[in-house]
Amino acid sequence: MIASHLLAYFFTELNHDQAQKIDKYLYDMRLSEETLQEVSQRFGKEMEKGLGADTNPTASVKMLPTFVRSTPDGTEDGDFLALDLGGTNFRVLRVKVSDNGLQKVEMENQIYAIPEELMRGSGVQLFDHIAECLANFMDKLNIKDKKLPLGFTFSFPCHQTKLDESILVTWTKGFKCSSVEGKDVVSMLRKSIKKRGDFDIDIVAVVNDTVGTMMTCGYDDHNCEVGLIVGTGTNACYMEEMRHIDLVEGDEGRMCINMEWGAFGDDGVLKDIRTEFDHEIDMGSLNPGKQLFEKMISGMYMGELVRLILVKMAKEGLLFGGRLTPDLLTTGHFETRYISAIEKEKEGLQKAHEILSKLGLEPSHEDCVATLRICQIVSTRSANLCGATLAAVLRRIKDNKGVERLRSTVGVDGSVYKKHPHFARRLHKTVRKLLPDCEIRFVRSEDGSGKGAAMVTAVAYRLAAQHQARQKILEALKLSHEQLLEVKQRMRMEMEKGLGKETHAEAAVKMLPTYVCSTPDGTEKGDFLALDLGGTNFRVLLVRVRNGMRRGVEMHNKIYSIPVEIMQGTGEELFDHIVHCISDFLEYMGMKGVSLPLGFTFSFPCQQTSLDEGILLKWTKGFKATGCEGEDVVNLLKEAIHRREEFDLDVVAVVNDTVGTMMTCGYEDPYCEVGLIVGTGSNACYMEEMRNVELVEGEEGRMCINMEWGAFGDNGCLDDIRTEFDLAVDELSLNPGKQRFEKMISGMYLGEIVRNILIDFTKRGLLFRGRISERLKTRGIFETKFLSQIESDCLALLQVRSILQHLGLESTCDDSIIVKEVCAVVARRAAQLCGAGMAAVVDKIRENRSLDFLKVTVGVDGTLYKLHPHFSTVMHETVKRLSPKCEVTFLQSEDGSGKGAALITAVACRIREAGQR
Repeated sequence: MIASHLLAYFFTELNHDQAQKIDKYLYDMRLSEETLQEVSQRFGKEMEKGLGADTNPTASVKMLPTFVRSTPDGTEDGDFLALDLGGTNFRVLRVKVSDNGLQKVEMENQIYAIPEELMRGSGVQLFDHIAECLANFMDKLNIKDKKLPLGFTFSFPCHQTKLDESILVTWTKGFKCSSVEGKDVVSMLRKSIKKRGDFDIDIVAVVNDTVGTMMTCGYDDHNCEVGLIVGTGTNACYMEEMRHIDLVEGDEGRMCINMEWGAFGDDGVLKDIRTEFDHEIDMGSLNPGKQLFEKMISGMYMGELVRLILVKMAKEGLLFGGRLTPDLLTTGHFETRYISAIEKEKEGLQKAHEILSKLGLEPSHEDCVATLRICQIVSTRSANLCGATLAAVLRRIKDNKGVERLRSTVGVDGSVYKKHPHFARRLHKTVRKLLPDCEIRFVRSEDGSGKGAAMVTAVAYRLAAQHQARQKILEALKLSHEQLLEVKQRMRMEMEKGLGKETHAEAAVKMLPTYVCSTPDGTEKGDFLALDLGGTNFRVLLVRVRNGMRRGVEMHNKIYSIPVEIMQGTGEELFDHIVHCISDFLEYMGMKGVSLPLGFTFSFPCQQTSLDEGILLKWTKGFKATGCEGEDVVNLLKEAIHRREEFDLDVVAVVNDTVGTMMTCGYEDPYCEVGLIVGTGSNACYMEEMRNVELVEGEEGRMCINMEWGAFGDNGCLDDIRTEFDLAVDELSLNPGKQRFEKMISGMYLGEIVRNILIDFTKRGLLFRGRISERLKTRGIFETKFLSQIESDCLALLQVRSILQHLGLESTCDDSIIVKEVCAVVARRAAQLCGAGMAAVVDKIRENRSLDFLKVTVGVDGTLYKLHPHFSTVMHETVKRLSPKCEVTFLQSEDGSGKGAALITAVACRIREAGQR
């Protein structure tokens, strides 16, 4: 018993010593963690080079765009064909993918040989042969009458320009067909099929086997965004952000990049870690100086590396008693599968003995231990290097996504990864060491080159079908030039109705006279007070208007809140509170006892009978103070001032904020005769000829008309362009059937329209993988400011995703693109409708004055106009197209409701004084 223990101990020690000797001898092949980090960083830099337009031509890692823009989401469905050509055999497959809740893939395939003479013949003969085999396969399955989509795995170096176009760069793997290099292989195959005329197929995609690997795994695991092959050769692909791919137009979304990483190091960046054995292998290969990384790690070269080490050590008398045999000296006689056999746990040393004996050697126990150790070192280095480059790819994905922890899946194929007993484990360990902050899952791919090609095709089909379905829905929101002209004409008709005495009562667009009869001429001067009441806060302003050399406006203001109990109490309490605030402000400004002219911006629906009289028609925005509706608000204010008996004010004008906007801009620009607000709500005003204002006596001069255009369409005249989404938003609003035009163009509603479209898309399975979150069902979550953010050009899709995440919507990259598109369509329509309304206004002014050409300025205010990245541009373009005889300038207004009210008062005082003189 003791003897056997001693013997075992003796052998273990002996093995240990022998292994240590080998470790010393192959010191350069054992890479430290620092070295692997360094390799990983270098590879990251090489990826950057391959992606850049300027650096790609000289980059060794080519980073080829594949035009595969999306991975499977599990809803793929249909019947597909696949062709797999990558060696002396080729396969034809039929792949049936079904969704109906249970993802399922059924496959049938047939292998066809490619005779030697065809591999060296003409390209036409080769593709004719492939078409014939395809016909034979379809005959057998009785599917010649169907036009099925086909994916083509073509595993040769190609330059792709579209998903279905691939130009062969060079033949490899013993193929030498004439006149194919430099041509598109898809069109060659299409020609051969067309020539036969007995069947028709739709070639959708050309795929490289690495991409196929990623797509096959992606069907089962939606986190899969990397494909890796470690077999005879090695390569990888991954999903890159479009904004980083200089070689392809467009910044939206992602695209799979076929890295061709075997060529890493061809530019010399690995020279410090390549050993004498790597140099020797390269010199003896078919392509010296090329694919240097692949020669350090792939199955084609691993066995040969071990053979070269054994030969060198034998020559130096360190193995086999210094003996060499002709077999050991023959290139390729130590196969890579021997390494897998020798490294198996239990029978490894015995296998080593068998294999070495087969090579004509008489190995001792020590020789077998040494050979096992050499195999371990070579295969470990291979797994480590592969792990280092893979870590660089995953780190890049993590940085692209901007996440703390990356959860991702790598689809893997290849004989070395699948058959070597320890390769996979070592590879995983290296990736974990180099990327401690990532959770990476590895999934073995089954038949990436066959099933994968069908998957790429299935995804392309799904994307095309979904795109079509979405476009069809969005079509209703896209207005043609003719439709916009029609809207302009209808607005014009409604304006006439509102101005006419007979038609005013039933007109939707009320065209209210404001009694503002002149815009500023620059001679205004004096101190004026302004009040601005339009919401829960209320402002008092002192506005100093100067003329002459020091012409300008200086403003002081203070904001006061209005408590809810006062908003909903009595009218007396409300106006007493307002006067109290004015008193406080005058004291604050040191102006107690001074009587100033005052302008009152009162942003509630009023009927005016003169400039200083406004009858409140109804409270809105949460106000409910009693005894005010039907009363003149100027009177209510004057009574409150008298009750206080502290100061006296001359209330000159009651103003609506749209008119204030026009006046503010009119002070800067004498051509300004139109005011426009596009913010939470929307409205417009303009200077109309008195002869057309039938509700007011007098024919001379002009008067500003407050259009209240938000109600355009309330009589049904826009029904033909309102969509199901507009109807849904209207139905659930506080005032169904009212303000229909406003609901299509203003900030308060655009987000809701978008939300309704997103819900519709999701219900149809065209978005968010068909899953509607509770958040998406919540009214009002999609604020209009998100539209502005999502559409701003500098915003990467990453940020769009984080906005959606903030809304509780888990989105893929594709989802983000769709959401962005919906926002763009809705905002564009709003801007165009607003432009059509504006065109009607400026053309009316032009015709009023019988001009062939009008130069006019529009003063504009409102958050949507000011903050949305494209709204103003689209609106300007629309006005230009619909009113070619008008030159319209748009000027942004600053503080129309405060400064504007003071300027109206200033103009009124100027006219009053002139009248007195």
